Amino acid sequence: MLSLCALDWKPRLVGFFTDETKAVFRTNVNELGEIPVLEHGDMRLSQTGVILSYLADRTGSFAGRNAEERLEILRWILFDNHRFSSYFATLRFMVGLRKTGETPVTEFLRTQALASFAVVEDHLNRQPFLVGDRPTIADISMVGYRYYDEDTGIDFTRFPRMKAWTERIKALSGWAHPYDLLPRASVPATS
Repeated sequence: MLSLCALDWKPRLVGFFTDETKAVFRTNVNELGEIPVLEHGDMRLSQTGVILSYLADRTGSFAGRNAEERLEILRWILFDNHRFSSYFATLRFMVGLRKTGETPVTEFLRTQALASFAVVEDHLNRQPFLVGDRPTIADISMVGYRYYDEDTGIDFTRFPRMKAWTERIKALSGWAHPYDLLPRASVPATS
């Protein structure tokens, strides 16, 4: 979103996989112990949906045009947090990054991710973006993990409308691949 809005920003990387780092981060930066965090002036915001809403309000970019659109955007952001990215991100971490192999948990995560992808695939049959004919922060919230290439055992050719949607987002001025914005995470091996 920062790049899409041509905002001046710089990342602050967090070594997130040690208990000591997490404790310091939780105490000094975000009591929830999660990333991302946006620092702007004296304000510190966490949670992707909150950050995207703040940036949309500040810049006017990717925001809802009226109350109805804003509520629809919120609906998709909540769906993203609860279903779309949450299951896929955890599956990607376990199978694609930690290399845990197949377990009942990864099978459950994949089943849930596929179900949420089917919802989005069907929705994109009716319109090019999640909320009408233009991209909003709902799209930005949901599309991010779709650009990561780690193997998760999901055949994305089953979702051609989602593929076209990711290409439409990718064509936006200011878009950059997530790994061009932030370096690839170094994940400790499982023990």
